[in-house]
Amino acid sequence: MKAQDVMVRDLVTVGPDADVTDAVNLLSEHDISALPVVDEDGDLIGILSEADLLEREALGAEHHRPWWIETLMPASTLAEEFAKAHGKKVSELMSTDVVAADENTPVSEIAALLERHRIKRIPIVRDGKLVGVVSRSNLIQALASFKPAVEPKLETDRSIRLELLDRLGRQEWTDFGNRNILVQNGVVHLWGLVGSEAERKALTALAHEVPGVSSVSDEMIPAY
Repeated sequence: MKAQDVMVRDLVTVGPDADVTDAVNLLSEHDISALPVVDEDGDLIGILSEADLLEREALGAEHHRPWWIETLMPASTLAEEFAKAHGKKVSELMSTDVVAADENTPVSEIAALLERHRIKRIPIVRDGKLVGVVSRSNLIQALASFKPAVEPKLETDRSIRLELLDRLGRQEWTDFGNRNILVQNGVVHLWGLVGSEAERKALTALAHEVPGVSSVSDEMIPAY
């Protein structure tokens, strides 16, 4: 199983010149903990996470260091801290040292990267352009539904998943496409919260209509 089999494709992103307040509103509105930062060409240039915002608050509230400590610190470090504490644009707060992977990276390597760098998500890129994100929860869902499959079957599963995500993207009554969907041996696994029992039934029906689907595993939780 590879990154393309588990990654979320319908992403919420932000531009480097966006106002920090707007970025915070996006995090809150979509109930996510980080925003990939992309330029106008769709290239991934950074990540703005809750940790970056919390660091900003900590730096803003921090008492000044003794002068002799600051004289020992590199000017670049002091400048970076000042930008994070006082910056108003995403580019001034975002982390630019981004750990990313491509679509064909095995999920075992994704898990190792998450553990090694102590991060919660890995952006997935194709020729430098952002195409998806794999999070810890995506990997847990994959493990929960994993059953070995031969390569021809994997290709069929990928086709089913892409077709289902495409159909979901055309529906105005749901935003479920921006959550994770897995397909294993023709079985569609639907995970996460949905707005109502009616939406749950409709999503199950939509999944059943995709050619090649043998069954649907309903792991959804209606939000009452």
